[in-house]
Formats: sequence, structure tokens, C-alpha cells
Amino acid sequence: MNKMLSGAVVAAVAVSFAAEAGATEWNVSVWGKRRAFTEHIEKLAELVSEKTGGSFTMNISYGGLSKNTENLDGISIGAFEMAQFCAGYHADKNPSITVLELPFLGVSTLEEEWKVSQAVYEHPATAADLARWNATLLMPSPLPQYNIAGVGEPPRTLKDFDGLTVRATGGIGEALSLIGAVPTSVTSEEARQALDSGIVKSIAFAPHAHMSFGVMEVAKWWSDNLNPGTVNCPVVVNTDALNALSDAERDALLGSVDEAMEYYIDFYENQTMKKWWPLLEEKGVERISYNEERLAEFREKAAGPVAAKWIEDNTARGLPAQELYDLVISTLGR
Repeated sequence: MNKMLSGAVVAAVAVSFAAEAGATEWNVSVWGKRRAFTEHIEKLAELVSEKTGGSFTMNISYGGLSKNTENLDGISIGAFEMAQFCAGYHADKNPSITVLELPFLGVSTLEEEWKVSQAVYEHPATAADLARWNATLLMPSPLPQYNIAGVGEPPRTLKDFDGLTVRATGGIGEALSLIGAVPTSVTSEEARQALDSGIVKSIAFAPHAHMSFGVMEVAKWWSDNLNPGTVNCPVVVNTDALNALSDAERDALLGSVDEAMEYYIDFYENQTMKKWWPLLEEKGVERISYNEERLAEFREKAAGPVAAKWIEDNTARGLPAQELYDLVISTLGR
């Protein structure tokens, strides 16, 4: 028996055994390294395995299956069963959820981010939007408000943002461009390289990403309370794969989401943020705070115009854009 035939027989036996045992194995595409941003996925995999006695498992791959900007495409063709992506990477592919990336929405906690994301995910227009990619939204990846870390002279006033090159995506990038900054939408993995090479002078990230991607190793300042917004990075599953699960497997998956999310938020607040503040002191990073008058200037220049444009553009796409925006505002109690 030649090696190729032998390998095929072994593979066939393995598949047969797995089928007989009722084993289900999903591949999960994320990126970077394990960090606060992926802890709900890690916890979900753990819970699902426990609840199914190990018969439903998830292989979580950090960059081995796809580029982060191509994860939605991979889901659409069934290259893997679950993935994480950020809406701002390809707003044209998922316009409905980009409402959650509009600037200065006033989200103040991770719990609020979870609540408002879930409200948008459950809207029929959002479900239909993602269905175009054979994707079902499973859970968000709540992030605190982004702030900007950079090198060179820090922007202490609105005028100082004029000409500042910044890695920023989605609504945050749009908002910063309205106050004169020059946003560049490189991926999170390329951000530190862009800073080192001088392509950008600053980077807009949530705290965990500033730490995970090495930004704080070189940053000289950080905008303590600009809080221009955040990105929305859902976890999605391939709809065909979800439908192929047994009732018990589907119950184990969907019934574990809330617990995984609660674990994620606890991890972020009680582990990640406890490292953040000491790191700023250790590295001697200057914290730039803006008074309420200056923050009001930012909101006036950026928040209203970006939201109005988003509503106009996405209404033209056929989305109930005003309805989605109003859903966000009402869910937040604004």
C-alpha cells in the first residue's frame, strides 16, 4: 500500500470513528495572541466542551486560518465555523453594525457596550445584513472607549489635532478627520510597525490593544479622557455549521454565551485594567486630559455630522438606518 493510499485509509477511519462517536470539531479564526479581547471565546470553548463531555470542541487559531480582515469572507465560504472580526475593517460588508462605531455615543461601561451591541445584533435588518455572508452573530467583544497614544508633541487642544497622523478605523477615524487629524486604517497587527516607521504618529486603541501590540513600549503620551468611541468586533458563526449542530450541541453553545460574556467582562475589568494604570506610570507616559469645554468642542465638530452622514449613506443602501441609530440611543437611555 503506497503512502498516499495509506494516509487516505487512516483519514477515512478517523472520520468514521468521529462520526460514530458523534464528535463535532469547530475551527475558530482569531488573530494576534490570547488576550482580554479573546477571553470570551476561550471560555466559550471550555464551557461547550464541558457541557458536551468533550464531544463538541473548538480549535482556536490565532492567525493560522485567515487574516483578520478576511475572517468574514472565510465564514461565508465555510473555511471555518467561527470567527471574530471588527466592523470597521470592511464597513461595506457589514454596514448595519457600524452604527455601534459612531463617535461619542456615550457608552460608559462594558456592560452597556454588551447590551447595546446585542440589541443591534438582534434587529432583523442586522441579521439579514450578516446573512449575506452566511453568518450568524453570536456575541460581541465589548471594548472600553478608545483613546490615543502617540509620540512627539501631544495634542492638548482641538487645533493640535490638525495634521496628526493616527491609526484609527470606522467612526473614530471619521470623527478624528473632522477635527483635522489624518486617519490611517492599518490593522491592529500592523499598528506598531506603522508607528515605528513614521507612517503614523499616534494610535487609537483600547487599553488591552495598546499593551498587546507593544504601543506602550514607545508611546510618550496618552489621551486620558477623549473617549471618541470604540470599535465593534463581533464573534460570528457559519450559519450552515450552526444549523448542522444537534439540539444538545446548539443548546450547549447558545446557553454558554452569557456566562462567557460575564467572564470576559470580569477578566477585562479585574485583570487587564489593573495592569494598565501601573504601566502608564512605569513607562512615564504623560496623561493628557481635556476639560468639559474642549470635549464639547470635539462632540460638536464630530459626533453630529458623522451620525447624520451615517444615517444618510445607509438609508441609501436600503437599511433602516434611522431606526438602528434610534435603537442605539434608546438602549443607552440617552
